[in-house]
Amino acid sequence: MDGSISVSGDARQLITDLIIDYAHAIDDDRLESWADFFTDDCSYRIINRENHDKGRVVGIMDCSSKGMLQDRILALREANVFEPHTYRHIVSGTRIVGQDGDVFSVETSFLVVRIMQEGDMAIFCTGKYIDEVAVTGGTARFRSRLVVCDSNRIDTLIVIPI
Repeated sequence: MDGSISVSGDARQLITDLIIDYAHAIDDDRLESWADFFTDDCSYRIINRENHDKGRVVGIMDCSSKGMLQDRILALREANVFEPHTYRHIVSGTRIVGQDGDVFSVETSFLVVRIMQEGDMAIFCTGKYIDEVAVTGGTARFRSRLVVCDSNRIDTLIVIPI
């Protein structure tokens, strides 16, 4: 048994579309829409697998509201200095592993390739998204997104969300 639960087709499709649309928005440099994938009282955190497995909560990036997500993109566009690059996400099928009312617990594996301005490409990050997705009124939004990176080492500053 894979741990998935039975969920209505509509809810499953809304959750799947959210995860796919999220990846495309980042890959297509539509970062100003990034916060729109989240509820107002959301959290977004990136942590490595070792710390996650040991129950540690300190991460590489930690945002605890939609406003913090918006500030992160504003800083990326106007203040941060970094070598220009883009991402390409490859995501697995999504497992819905729990439900509490209109909030679903969801897990999706990912691989992110980083493409530098000159065209060099490398695997930047692999891991698993552990999400709480609120499905209400025909829409799905992340209430929390925990990005668990397989590697303990990230070779560059993370400026673009994963």
